[in-house]
Amino acid sequence: LRFSCSVGGGLVQAGGSLRLSCAASGRLFSSHVIGWFRQAPGKEREFAAAIRWSSNGFTYYADSVKGRFTISRDSAGNMVYLQMNSLKPEDSAIYYCALGNSATTRPQEYRGWGRGTLVTVSS
Repeated sequence: LRFSCSVGGGLVQAGGSLRLSCAASGRLFSSHVIGWFRQAPGKEREFAAAIRWSSNGFTYYADSVKGRFTISRDSAGNMVYLQMNSLKPEDSAIYYCALGNSATTRPQEYRGWGRGTLVTVSS
């Protein structure tokens, strides 16, 4: 199973918004967790948000994005979204989604990484 990510417009000014989309190529199960991660040049990949594929759909956020980003899903379409508001230049990175079996922030616990999608926030 792999993910294909896209962004509705990859360049935005600080304070603006973007919506990322992520499509899963295979079947997802209620035990799965879908995570959004990001990696800026010269930095390690870091956790941004995650959502459980179970009926409760619990969500998790990094402190750096809490209150600005919202993760959501379309179970029928095997899609996961990341709505990003009040963007800051430090949000600039390649964004990836991946599959996990627990709501961990460790990228090593996830798999099915796609190519990612570039987000650039200008000041």
